[in-house]
Amino acid sequence: MSNLGEIGYRYRKSIVAIWLAIVLALSVFALQLPSVLKGNGFVMKGTYADVNQLLHDRFGVNKSTLLLLFEQDTNKSEEQFQAFITQSVERMQAIGLESLQGVTAPYKANGALQDPALYKDGLAYVSLGFDLEAGDMGANIDIIQLELAELKKSGSIMLTGSPVIEQDLNTASQEDLTRAEMLGLPVALVVLLLAFGGLVAAGLPLVIGLISVASTMGVLYFFGLQMNLSVFLLNVVVMLGLALGIDFALLFVNRFRQELKRHNVQEAVRISVMTAGESIIFSGLCVFIGLAAMLFIQVDIFKVIALGGMTVVLFSILSALTLLPALLSLLGHRVNSLMILKEKPERGSIWLRFAGLVMKRPIVMAALALIILLASMIPIRDMVLRVPGTDSLPANYESRIAFEKYERTFLGQHTASLVMIAETEAAAVEPASLAALHKLADRLAADPLVGNVESPFSLTGGLGAEEIAAALADPTAAAALAPVIERLTSDNMTLLKVRLDVSPYDRQARDWVRSWDGENEGVKLLIGGYPKFNQEIFDEIEAKVGYCLALILGATYLILLLAFRSVLIPLKAIIMNALSLCATFGIIVWIFQNGLFGMEPSNIALFIPIFIFSIVFGLSTDYEVFLISRIQEIYHTTGDNDQATLEGLALTSKIITSAAAIMIVITGAFAFTGVMPVKQLGVGIALAILIDATIVRMVLVPSMMKLFGAWNWWAPRWLRRRGKGATSSH
Repeated sequence: MSNLGEIGYRYRKSIVAIWLAIVLALSVFALQLPSVLKGNGFVMKGTYADVNQLLHDRFGVNKSTLLLLFEQDTNKSEEQFQAFITQSVERMQAIGLESLQGVTAPYKANGALQDPALYKDGLAYVSLGFDLEAGDMGANIDIIQLELAELKKSGSIMLTGSPVIEQDLNTASQEDLTRAEMLGLPVALVVLLLAFGGLVAAGLPLVIGLISVASTMGVLYFFGLQMNLSVFLLNVVVMLGLALGIDFALLFVNRFRQELKRHNVQEAVRISVMTAGESIIFSGLCVFIGLAAMLFIQVDIFKVIALGGMTVVLFSILSALTLLPALLSLLGHRVNSLMILKEKPERGSIWLRFAGLVMKRPIVMAALALIILLASMIPIRDMVLRVPGTDSLPANYESRIAFEKYERTFLGQHTASLVMIAETEAAAVEPASLAALHKLADRLAADPLVGNVESPFSLTGGLGAEEIAAALADPTAAAALAPVIERLTSDNMTLLKVRLDVSPYDRQARDWVRSWDGENEGVKLLIGGYPKFNQEIFDEIEAKVGYCLALILGATYLILLLAFRSVLIPLKAIIMNALSLCATFGIIVWIFQNGLFGMEPSNIALFIPIFIFSIVFGLSTDYEVFLISRIQEIYHTTGDNDQATLEGLALTSKIITSAAAIMIVITGAFAFTGVMPVKQLGVGIALAILIDATIVRMVLVPSMMKLFGAWNWWAPRWLRRRGKGATSSH
């Protein structure tokens, strides 16, 4: 580390020039990152994906579907309403939409299939089927939106469907990002000014944070050309990159300014890299591992966020250890120029007095802190997790309004639709196959959760297996059955549609599809539809989350064990981090599911607990490293645990509080955004850091340090070493 500091000083101009070239080059591509973001990321290999592919390849089901929703005006007649829908269908067919495969409408229209079920209670919809993936529908959506601007002059018409919702999520995420930056960055600058007192010192962490984010976004653009990146990636990377980049730089600049009071610029840079740099590496490694743990979960959003998060952590560490020392070497004592606030001494602060109070009554204070944390956990038992859907969008988006009306009217909120592909040994129209399929359809219909089964038997007027086999042997009868047989069979595969009388989000629906998937009555069943999608996502997370936790907890313990040469300190840190995170989850449930503080009542996005745990566990460890390393440094000098704890708190409290405040400001700014999962993530991280910086750092840490005394530093003989342990960043 000493050599790295020497290199940073000696080649300062070259390092700054190299970084400038890298950032300028990557910034060009960073601006293009939103253009390669597609979907919400809840994609994985499994039966659901296989069924979708089979539906397209074997049964001609469209890859993407758009819905035009029409609402009947009470001032217009039924004939006028029908004429408006017919006119709209003809306009859609005439505007040259790419890969448009078919149109289905409730009334007769030129070239469209007619289905009267597409009209109900004053609402009607037209289905537009495309042979394009949802992520490639952007041009078609833009063309339709332009056409709708004219059609809306004649009646109520709205566009919705998965491709539109995904595009709107991307748009809303970019708008949210701009809003959060406008709120968070100015407040972060104020916090930095309060910490440093000068514009130059305060501006450096912001520069490092922005550079880390821009560089990461540029790199991720190239990943986006090779793989699908979730629309949620943009906000997570910016949120995490700004928070980490600013935090690391804040702590480094603070140590440099302290050393500059006692040494020349070169020596101050060298010592800062040895001390702050080592702590930044340990802290960054904890965050990096927390994010890497998500790679166990084979769902795209977890892999994508892990990739983006690890990349931004690496850039934050690299910029803090190379670019920042070079900039400080160039600035030297000018880092203290443009001072607008008078610096106050760190010793004798309110934090020191409070720590002294805590250490006088460690048992009482620790008990009070634990009661608060445990009470905050109570709402966790009511947590409802759900894969983000249309309700992720702000309530004023047309695609959400239209889809919710369509869902309420045509789908029902307490029914779940799914598809089954039944695979028989022989062709589906063979007598043996028909007999097995008929038996299967009867078993399905008898299931208490099943409300309806659509099969070749139900759509042919209730004919049995033998009757259909006989009819197929008669050319005249076979011609009458052909539309149904051709639509629902393909070689040895038969398509069944099942309606469950239970919400598609309900655990019962997940249990049902899990129990029916596989071999039944000699027929191999492949199940698709939202209940299957839901079941596979939940099962994958439940199966892999244990591995994530094991890696995070195990790696954190080993890193802190090596950093502090203590058996007890890493264990305390893990327990306190876990308690504060569980308290955070309870408060999130309380705020979002109950709709407090003006929040729209909503279930918790499925990935939120895992994201918050993976990200914040590392960040909390980050502050533990910064604080304990300085306490350890003093303890090795004095041998007095209580004195080391008090002095370490006095020296670090201001800067750690500033770092936490910046993290809270940057992430908490996303509370004022519109995309619900991003709002929940921002609020969750901000709450976790607030709890860590107050209850944990101000109460539990000093009281536990007091209670355990010299045992804090105990380690087996093979692990001990003389002199300093991990050195401080302050």
